[in-house]
Amino acid sequence: MKVLDLFSGIGGFSYGLESTGGFQTVAFAECEPYPIAVLKKHWPTVRVYEDVRQITATRLFRDRIQYPDVITGGFPCQDISQAGSQDGISGAQSGLWSELYRIISEVRPSYAIVENVAALLSGDRGGWFGTILRDLASIGYDARWKCISASSVGAPHIRNRIFIVAYPNGKGLEGSKETGDTSSKRPESHEQLTGCHKIKPTWKDVSRVCGMDDGLSYWLHTPEPPRVTEKNEKATPRLKALGNSIVPQIAYLIGQEILNYEESLCQQQ
Repeated sequence: MKVLDLFSGIGGFSYGLESTGGFQTVAFAECEPYPIAVLKKHWPTVRVYEDVRQITATRLFRDRIQYPDVITGGFPCQDISQAGSQDGISGAQSGLWSELYRIISEVRPSYAIVENVAALLSGDRGGWFGTILRDLASIGYDARWKCISASSVGAPHIRNRIFIVAYPNGKGLEGSKETGDTSSKRPESHEQLTGCHKIKPTWKDVSRVCGMDDGLSYWLHTPEPPRVTEKNEKATPRLKALGNSIVPQIAYLIGQEILNYEESLCQQQ
C-alpha cells in the first residue's frame, strides 16, 4: 500500500509502516531542515514537499506521485498540548489540521492515520476532538481511535498519544459492518473508545524493527539522544526531532492491523 506521509518529522510513521513489508512511502511533507536531512538520507529517492499547504491532488498527479492508499499525519500539537497556548485546532500551528483534512478530502485514501497529543481528546471539553470527527464525517469518513503510550510498546518513556484511523464509511476495521455517524460523537472516556484493538503490552513481536529504546536514537545513528549543553548546541535539532517523532512500533502495529483487515477482505471475495 502506498503512503503519503504528512508532517513527517524524521519518518517514524513511514519507518514503522514500511517495516511490516506491506507499505511504501511515495512522498513526504516536512518543513524543518534537520528532519528533512534525515528523510533524504533514509529515503533518497522519495520526494519531500517542504510546505504541506502546497500539496493538492492535482499536484501529486502532475508530479507523478503514485496514488496513496494511506495518508498519515501527526499535525502540530503546540496549540493543543497542556504546555502550549491552548488555542486548539484553530491555533496558528495546530490549525494545520485543516490542511491535513483538506488533503484527505481531495485524495480520498483508503485510510488516514492521524496522531496528536492525548490532550486533543479533552481539550475544550472534547470540542477539539469533536471537530475533527465532524470534519471527517463531512467527507464520508468514519473513524476509530485510541490513546496509546510509548511505554505500552516497551519504550522507556510514557508519551501518551491519540491515534485516529479514519476510513470511508462502511469499510470498518475489524471485519465489522458497523459504521456509525462520527459527526455526533464526543469523547467521554478514552477507555470506551476502540481503535486499533490489538496493541500489545510488549513489543517482542516488533523487536526486529528497533532496538531496546523506541528505535529513534538508532535511526539518528546515536546510541542515546544527546543532551543539550552549552558545548553541544547542535544537539537541539536532534532532541526536537526525537520529541516530535512517532514511535515506529505503534505505527508498525497499526499497519499490521490494516494489512490483516485488507487480507480478510480479499478472502471474502
